[in-house]
Amino acid sequence: MMPLLLNIEFLEMQKISVLGCGWLGLPLSQKLIESGFVVKGSTTSSEKVSQLEDAGINPFVVSLTENSIEGSVEAFLDESEVLIINIPPKLRSGSTENFVAKIEILIQFLEKSSIKKVLFVSSTSVYGNQEGILTEEIIPEPITESGKQLLQVEKLLLTNPNFKTTILRFGGLIGEDRHPVKHLAGKENLDNPDAPINFIHQKDCIEIIKTICSNELIEVWGETFNAVAPFHPSRKDYYVQKAKEMNLALPKFSESIESTIKIIASDKLIKRIGHQFDLDLYR
Repeated sequence: MMPLLLNIEFLEMQKISVLGCGWLGLPLSQKLIESGFVVKGSTTSSEKVSQLEDAGINPFVVSLTENSIEGSVEAFLDESEVLIINIPPKLRSGSTENFVAKIEILIQFLEKSSIKKVLFVSSTSVYGNQEGILTEEIIPEPITESGKQLLQVEKLLLTNPNFKTTILRFGGLIGEDRHPVKHLAGKENLDNPDAPINFIHQKDCIEIIKTICSNELIEVWGETFNAVAPFHPSRKDYYVQKAKEMNLALPKFSESIESTIKIIASDKLIKRIGHQFDLDLYR
């Protein structure tokens, strides 16, 4: 009985800080709390504080800028052993923020904190337009500014000796309230009709992170993992099917340019942490 009691004590005492309690971070924090963790969660909006409190999260208003961190970042990190960084670069719609500078400032605070382990939510965009079956051994070749900055941040965190970092490279994010076909419905001349999809569902994201944080028997800190469901129908077949299921206007694809055939492999993740993707979420 003693090992079981020690394990319960470990879970009850361990604190996790989640930087970014949005679409993924909020339900993730709730799942971690259900698993016995004490969770500190950050938001950039004071209006969301009550929402986090209602979810059982200890809320903090923290905002990273290129020059400083606004908010009680020391208190947010205090007594936590694990930090989950779940804030994407804001580089769409003409924004040109320096995401790397933001994380460099955060690292200065991490080095003085109780944080021993960092889990960084990255993206398969670091692979760029490389073709074939892409594993973690492939050298990334990002082509977008977002992918380039994500890769720089990965390296910054992985090489810092003050804490161990695990990188999760998520594919395209989908969920019950989030699906790319809604933005493609009715559009014409879409490219890459034969390209395989590389998606991950919100529920799988949460289970993967929870497993990494909960399982002390598997050493996965200091590693990089692809996290994409092993389900890769073509973009054309998949989006047309989903549009029909959702009663949306069918997207139309152009066959004039050869498709980029890229499959992100998650074999390492499946083997190392034993995660089984729920493929019913994707079909």
